[in-house]
Amino acid sequence: MSVIERIEITHHQQPLEPPFPAAWDSQPRRLFPATLVRVLDSEGREGIGSGDAMYGFEDFRSLFVGHDPLALERHSGVIDNIGFHAGRCWPLEVALWDLAGKIRGEPVWRMLGGTSNRLRAYASSGTHRPIEQLVALAEQVRDAGFPAMKLRFGRPRLDDDLAALAAVRQALGEAFTLMVDCNQGWRMPWDIQAPWDLAKATEVAEELIRHDVLWMEEPLYRGDYPGMAALNAHTGNRLKIAGGEMTREPYEFQEMLRRDCLDVYQPDAVCSIGMLGLSRLAQEVTAHGKWFTPHTWGNGIGLMANLHLTAGSVGPEGCPYLEFPFDPPEWTPEARDYPLATPLTTDDAGWLTLSEAPGLGITLDEQRLRNTRADKATYS
Repeated sequence: MSVIERIEITHHQQPLEPPFPAAWDSQPRRLFPATLVRVLDSEGREGIGSGDAMYGFEDFRSLFVGHDPLALERHSGVIDNIGFHAGRCWPLEVALWDLAGKIRGEPVWRMLGGTSNRLRAYASSGTHRPIEQLVALAEQVRDAGFPAMKLRFGRPRLDDDLAALAAVRQALGEAFTLMVDCNQGWRMPWDIQAPWDLAKATEVAEELIRHDVLWMEEPLYRGDYPGMAALNAHTGNRLKIAGGEMTREPYEFQEMLRRDCLDVYQPDAVCSIGMLGLSRLAQEVTAHGKWFTPHTWGNGIGLMANLHLTAGSVGPEGCPYLEFPFDPPEWTPEARDYPLATPLTTDDAGWLTLSEAPGLGITLDEQRLRNTRADKATYS
């Protein structure tokens, strides 16, 4: 039996040219950080993970070294405990699943249930562009084969948001699926602007219904369960309510399910609960008649982890669309996936398909990682 021999953590920063003006961040991003986690066993195999920055992990390394890499239930529990005492160390669990798949000779999607090896993607934009540029982006998305696109609200005036939505709907027609992210659930550390209240979210929801939007994402503060439940009851089957992308604890999702807060659950495996925990949550969510479609705004390793997780545990029936961050020219698969030798792309019908390669099935661009090595994982 092999054992975990060592865990290596490195930080990287890739320059973004041009800078990326993220809709949720008032400061344009000139660097794209990535934290890489490598777990090596005593037989020389390596598992790879990436996502959250792994802050606070150094004090807990000894809890894994020397242990069986296949003890995934045990490792998930330890990482959950670390999350209470320190940071979100779920990229380590991703690396452990990758390593376990290589040991067993299986892809992670099969290890997590084997429901499907593919999901259809929606293009997730991340900027506030002038209307003519946004329409051009939407047409590019449609022409690339994506069946759906998510727009960002949060411009200085709500009327500007609604005008952008109306222009895209007019350009793409009624058959194309649109979602809207309101970005009210959480803020950047320096942003103390108050989120919408229920009255404001309800007003916006009615406008989204008028434009035939599929789901309204993060319309209220992440802890406003009564508000989410009331909004969801108000919109009914006219508009789905989505959220939970950064929610930390399983009991919070249980409460949201109990109160019927959301129609679409979006926790990211590299930030919240991890692969094992989310595979179980995904099945519970779909058993309640809801969708599970995780947040994936990171690099391609995290996107690949969430693809394996969701395809394997619930498949297209539970996840009709998986988020695919795409907002060129700043945010392309090549820029997003710089740690990888080959960026993750969709086919001409918008599908992401997984192979039978063991583990996550990814290969790193080691030269690029050497060139981007840094002493921190920040956007500046």
